[in-house]
Amino acid sequence: MNSSDRKSRQVDLSASSRLDGKSWIARWWPALLWAVLISCFSTGSFTDEKTASVIIPILHWLLPKASHHTLLLLHHLIRKTAHFVEYFIFSLLILRAIRAGRRDARLRWALAAIIIVAGYASLDEFHQSFVPGRTPAISDVLLDTTGGTAAQAIAALVLLWKHVRERQKKLDPSASA
Repeated sequence: MNSSDRKSRQVDLSASSRLDGKSWIARWWPALLWAVLISCFSTGSFTDEKTASVIIPILHWLLPKASHHTLLLLHHLIRKTAHFVEYFIFSLLILRAIRAGRRDARLRWALAAIIIVAGYASLDEFHQSFVPGRTPAISDVLLDTTGGTAAQAIAALVLLWKHVRERQKKLDPSASA
């Protein structure tokens, strides 16, 4: 084991020492709270019919000349966008918890976040099979997982951009921020 491997292992060990109850809760409570929120959206209170009774009148007010078919299509797009966005956020919260405040990035952390998102999306759709007025859909699991994957890709791009900016500053300290 070379020196850099030992240092990396020491960093991992010091990070694992932060896994006591308090720091675990501090890292994971946002993701857990978001998971509860996602579960609430999977109840009978958020069926297609119930959200339509709120969203369609708002859309009609915003777009008075739109046909009923167009309003239904927009309602559908809003619901599917909500799937994508809620799992996008969930994925970022999971990554935050996994990273535990470390500044580096690891592919395995992103993959772990995506696997957790896919697993939770699958469980969520399974749960919906027992809720009156809800129907499970594999397409929703795929959409949710796509949202989680997109979040990891954007997080990686942001970290890469920060790394490039830091390198530029090191090479040219007179460069503006």
